[in-house]
Amino acid sequence: MIKKARKQVILHRKENYKMKEGKIWKILILFLLISHCAKAQFNVEEFCKKTFKFSTFYAAASGGTSISDVDVYSVSSGLETFTVQTPFDYNLAFGIRKIARFGYENRAQTFYDGTEDSWSDGANIGKVSGLEFLFEADIKRQEGVEYLDQNHFIRYVGNKYILKGEYLQDGFADIEYFETSQRYRHNIGKISLNVGLAQRMSEPYGYDPLKEWVALNNDIHYTYLAIQEGYNIDVYNSIYTDPNGNVVATSPEVWEEVAVPTMLANYVETKRNELDKKFQQSLVLGLDYYYYKKSFWLHTWANLMPWHYDDGGSFSYHNYNNGEQWYDYSGGLIFGYKYNKHLGVFAEGKYNKYWNREWYDFKCGINYVIF
Repeated sequence: MIKKARKQVILHRKENYKMKEGKIWKILILFLLISHCAKAQFNVEEFCKKTFKFSTFYAAASGGTSISDVDVYSVSSGLETFTVQTPFDYNLAFGIRKIARFGYENRAQTFYDGTEDSWSDGANIGKVSGLEFLFEADIKRQEGVEYLDQNHFIRYVGNKYILKGEYLQDGFADIEYFETSQRYRHNIGKISLNVGLAQRMSEPYGYDPLKEWVALNNDIHYTYLAIQEGYNIDVYNSIYTDPNGNVVATSPEVWEEVAVPTMLANYVETKRNELDKKFQQSLVLGLDYYYYKKSFWLHTWANLMPWHYDDGGSFSYHNYNNGEQWYDYSGGLIFGYKYNKHLGVFAEGKYNKYWNREWYDFKCGINYVIF
């Protein structure tokens, strides 16, 4: 029963992550054309030759063992044993990138396979000025749950301005948005400061379908929500079925601990997907700093959105923040120091906070070479 309920969750999430990407790709390509045409009269052949020179297209597949099988026991009608099996993990990656590597970045592998994680891609400016881009999609399964991750961006860095368009979908972190920004840039030595406007499209984060349902139904039990959603309960025989007639529980315990949480997760995701994308206009401030020597390097960047336009809509994030402004921010740090030929330390990390979503990565360590 638990295995079947888990399978339903996986199938439901799989259906919801089948995105219609046509509009996003058109917007990004249009952004690329505009940024390029702003510098010179447009010529298709010359544009393609210059744009894709030194870029790399890659497609790769990887996989591995997931978590081990788990035995689950039930004594509701005699001893029964169920084995929850988790299929192997996999990752299918497709992409094209044209991003100059910073001095501290080594090409460790001969080929791109989609598993590379260059955190410096999140910086506002790259190693070189001009046009850089990344388009990558990863179809993956992790611990039995399927995700679609996407990271696409186009960035044009000039002496006095920065233009960027980005689309991010991280299934594991449950975040998805499309963002463009136009910024004025000012350099002070190795520090690059920028200020401008950012526009984002996303689902209305902050909206809580369960909180809304509870408020409308005076805190009654979620079993009533399940009945509204088409579930059927045979109390006398302890048989619980979903809207398709499949048995999802044969005891109140399994119903409460497995079926109801599954129903709630499906309900929340369905209600969220029914809503239109929300447009958010914000003020953005940013900075970048890059210093590199063979024995010491420091690269850091940060962005802050301290003010957001309130359009007064029903699903505006202002409504979920008591009508007040809030801070959205992101940043990253890459540090390395080689004390001598033997000893070296490093620390790397990136952090993002948009609306009520947070996602981050970090790593640090020490190396000692014996010779």
